Amino acid sequence: MARAKDREAVRDLLKTHGRTYADEADIRLKDTPQPLYRLLVLANLLSARIRSDIALATARALAEAGLRGPRQMAKATWQQRVDALGRGGYRRYDERTSTQLGEGAERLIEDYGGDLRRLRKAADGDIDELRGGLLRTPGLGPVGADIFLREVQGVWPEVAPYLDSKAQEGARRAGLPEDPKALARLADDTGADPATFAAALVRAGLEPSKG
Repeated sequence: MARAKDREAVRDLLKTHGRTYADEADIRLKDTPQPLYRLLVLANLLSARIRSDIALATARALAEAGLRGPRQMAKATWQQRVDALGRGGYRRYDERTSTQLGEGAERLIEDYGGDLRRLRKAADGDIDELRGGLLRTPGLGPVGADIFLREVQGVWPEVAPYLDSKAQEGARRAGLPEDPKALARLADDTGADPATFAAALVRAGLEPSKG
C-alpha cells in the first residue's frame, strides 16, 4: 500500500494536471479507427520541437479540415495539408510534416488497412512489438511512439502501465517515486486512469522550476 503522503500528492497532481493530451485536442479516444489515427497524428505533432499548445491547435485544425482518417489524409494534396498545419500555427515544420503525414497515412493503409487495431492485434500484447510497429510510421520517432503509448493505455489496457522517462521525470519533480512499478501501484491505490496519470506526470515535469 502506498504512503498516505504519496496518495495525496497524486490526487493533487491529478487535480492540477489531470487531462490527457488527446482530450485537450478534442479527441474522444476510444478503440475505433478514427480516434486512434487522430491520436497517432497528435503524437507526431507533439514530438517535434514546438510548443505543445501549437501542436494541439494543429491537431484540431487538421480535424476541422476533414483530415480525420488515413484515407482523407492520403487523399488530400500536399498543399491542403500544409494549409491546415499553418492554420494551427505549425509553420516551422509544416512542409516536412505535410509530407510525413501523407506518407504515414499511406503506410498505415498499406500495412493495416488504415486501422491501428490491426497493429494491436498483430502485437498480441507485446509492447515492444507494438512500439516497433508504430516506429514504422514516417516522422514518428521514439518520442512520438512514447506519446502514443502513454495516451492509448486508457483504451488498450495491455499497454498499461506505460510510464516512460518523461513520466518518471515528472514523478521526481512532484516528489513521487520514480520507479514505474511504484507509480503503477500508486495509480491503482488512487483509482487514477493510467493515461490521465501519465499525462499529469509529464505535465508536472514540464513545469518551470520554482526558485
